[in-house]
Amino acid sequence: MEDIISLAKRRGFVYPASEIYGGLSNAWDYGPLGTILKNNIKNEFIRFFTILRDDIVLLDSAIIQNPLVWKASGHIEHFTDPLTDCLSCKKRYRADQLIEDTLSTNVEGLSTEDMTKIIEENNIKCPECGGKLTKVSFFNLMFVTHIGPIEDVTNIAFLRPETAQGIFTNFLNITKSTRVNLPFGVLQIGKAFRNEITAGNFIFRTLEFEQMEIEYFVDPKDSDKAFEELFEYNSRWYDHIGIKKENIKYVELSDTERAHYSKKTIDIYFKFPFGFKELQSFANRSDYDLRKHSEYSSKDLVIFDEKSKKNIYPYVIEPSIGLDRLFLALLINGFCIEDVSGEERIVLKLSHRISPYQVAIFPLVGKGESLNLSRRIYDDLKLKFRCIYDMGGSIGKRYRRQDEIGTPKCITIDPKSLEDNMVTIRDRDTMKQDRVKIDKLSEYLNQCFI
Repeated sequence: MEDIISLAKRRGFVYPASEIYGGLSNAWDYGPLGTILKNNIKNEFIRFFTILRDDIVLLDSAIIQNPLVWKASGHIEHFTDPLTDCLSCKKRYRADQLIEDTLSTNVEGLSTEDMTKIIEENNIKCPECGGKLTKVSFFNLMFVTHIGPIEDVTNIAFLRPETAQGIFTNFLNITKSTRVNLPFGVLQIGKAFRNEITAGNFIFRTLEFEQMEIEYFVDPKDSDKAFEELFEYNSRWYDHIGIKKENIKYVELSDTERAHYSKKTIDIYFKFPFGFKELQSFANRSDYDLRKHSEYSSKDLVIFDEKSKKNIYPYVIEPSIGLDRLFLALLINGFCIEDVSGEERIVLKLSHRISPYQVAIFPLVGKGESLNLSRRIYDDLKLKFRCIYDMGGSIGKRYRRQDEIGTPKCITIDPKSLEDNMVTIRDRDTMKQDRVKIDKLSEYLNQCFI
């Protein structure tokens, strides 16, 4: 993790938020390259799940919703974490994670009294200083704000803790304004906010984060089949962006582990340096959300099904990915330290589909017709590929710089290029070099980036 964090800051992927003021725990800023990479992931997710399919539409709902949304969804009452403090050093912990890490025991669904009893009976102490821990209490994770100039209970609002509810509250709008019929999905990417009580391993757990979610609405009788089909397609997403199979594992939750409204849940874990941790949840949420919002809003969130000729409450299949966690997973998945002729080479092996840049252009001569040729090649290729023009330092230093930020191909224009109309293309992963005709560059790169 230290290597990843160092690379992320050095190369402009991720910075500590408000660093000049000492930073803020669990808050991070995305730098120039990090912003490009993050947007590339989002754009590729949208392409994979909407452009390459015909049954999923897009939505961008508001961050601040009517507070009744969160009452109906159960977040006001139930969106809590179990909290315990060290009496000595005052460090704060999530009790469930502390018990799980210490005893390898799942405590989901247990009361605060039960967790307190487990901590006391097993003599679990503060991991930091060995001090005694307080009794466990629940802590609501939603950030509270107020609408208007006066802060009182009549104008309380919340920053959304998840993006899914905006999809459910817009269910009728979507079905009436589009020609969707079951099965269909709604994809949303957006910010969510959780008042996390524990530090979170770099960007793994943060106060604000982005979710990439799909709510896929299906006929209840077809939900098992739809779950399997969408799960298989979702699994291909990880291959599509270059996640290694050995870094992923799938864990189906038991009846006691999954949410009470879920008919089936599979959690997808990634092998982080601090262990296999959840990257995505894939759940059959039944019709719980639509029925709850129907009850609280007095609006029937149903759809007329053309097959059965009836109004039905569809079931919902939900793939939900934390974008920031996926960003971190991709850095870890691609990060390599190699020995090249006795020298260390750091390389970030990102898929060309998401890498900040796909092609780097290197002019070897910084003046005259050779430089003009380099600019012409750059101006042509940047209309078709994500390109960067790099003329700083030796060719070796430029290669290493592009290796560290994950650029798959580097093109060198040398004095000989003026004579033979050819350039040298070097591959990031193999370091193999090919001599290619300038007028064949686009064709060559298109073959590389299929």
